[in-house]
Amino acid sequence: MLALIVGSDDLPAALLAELDHPPLICALEGHAPDGIAVDILFRLERLGTFLADLSARGVREVCLAGAITRPKIDPQKIDAATMPLIPILQDAMMKGDDGALRAVIAIFEDAGFAIRPAHEIAPRLLPPPGCPTRRQVDQCAQADALRGAALVGAMSDVDVGQCCAVHNGQALAIEALFGTDWLLASLQDRPDGAGGILFKAPKTQQDRRVDLPAIGPRTVTGAARAGLDGIVIQAKGVLVLHRAQVIAECDRLGLFLWVRAN
Repeated sequence: MLALIVGSDDLPAALLAELDHPPLICALEGHAPDGIAVDILFRLERLGTFLADLSARGVREVCLAGAITRPKIDPQKIDAATMPLIPILQDAMMKGDDGALRAVIAIFEDAGFAIRPAHEIAPRLLPPPGCPTRRQVDQCAQADALRGAALVGAMSDVDVGQCCAVHNGQALAIEALFGTDWLLASLQDRPDGAGGILFKAPKTQQDRRVDLPAIGPRTVTGAARAGLDGIVIQAKGVLVLHRAQVIAECDRLGLFLWVRAN
């Protein structure tokens, strides 16, 4: 049996739309996505009890899908089953996203669960290489994509983010704690006017079973408002949520989407 542990962004709904059989839906308290019925709400302070509950229900596989903010642990609410996990959780809170997720994966695996990546249970979320939009990528954008790949590679070394905005070889902004939507919103009053790309790819050493980067229709709208010419994503490394809608929105707003093979 599969348990889907969801966060508060668009990935859970897009993932559920691709599945033939409904999984057990679980969410950390305060992070349940809108419009999705949750079977189990749990607190981090009762993680050990939650893991035991999953096992008792026959869950053997877990998929982590969606974003959460780092919750604070209330020492007064920690139960006995979770107490041995607290040093691991506290250490995870001090790491970057990739380091924190590796610690969480280890907790689930040590409890006997297999981690299933979203793109494995819903492979259609990974689009094939190419440029499916009416507007096509040009040489300037291709050069900016090379620069974007180098920037994300450098960011990977310090476990910061998975995307950046680039124009004429210059970094306009990089993703950090507040995510892609915030990055794009920060460019709406950019002093250079318009142009450039949003480049998105996994971190170089990322465990791709969790936190694979994603774009959706909201990303396209944000890129247009930021004055960008298009979006470049790494093939086999970035999920596209509601793909038909993403392509239609790019065409409506005059942007390109390039799924870059290398």
